[in-house]
Amino acid sequence: MELLSFEPAVAALADALLARRWRMATAESCTGGLIAAACTARAGSSDWFERGFVSYSNAAKTELLGVDAALIATHGAVSEAVARAMAQGALQHAPVQLAVAVTGIAGPGGGVPGKPVGTVWLSWGGPGAIHAERLQLPGDRDAVRGATVAAALARLLQAAQA
Repeated sequence: MELLSFEPAVAALADALLARRWRMATAESCTGGLIAAACTARAGSSDWFERGFVSYSNAAKTELLGVDAALIATHGAVSEAVARAMAQGALQHAPVQLAVAVTGIAGPGGGVPGKPVGTVWLSWGGPGAIHAERLQLPGDRDAVRGATVAAALARLLQAAQA
């Protein structure tokens, strides 16, 4: 996966955020910081990108983002509830107007009944509203992670243009 392939989406997102004087943050699990890397690959990103949280483990989700451990125990790390809590945590732990969170099963292992490999929960929004969407992405680990980055950038752009 080449980060430069995301450049058109990142350029549009940068323009939209700059126009609103907004800053953003990421909270990433299955992508391991790839959304933040795609954003910061663009020169001048410090004007609109605030920070990224890589919360790969359940403990990191709790410690870095304030996700309730009981929420993870009840719903599982790959769930709408946890994705929403991750996005909310990013908003609470960073001076930003927009955040995105992703948690999923990129593979090749880790799938379980009801949550096969390629299951990703994406959550995004600002202080006024947090949205969530379940993605079922095909392909190998790189394909799932790349498609997750693309979907996250698209949802961020929609939110920044709303």
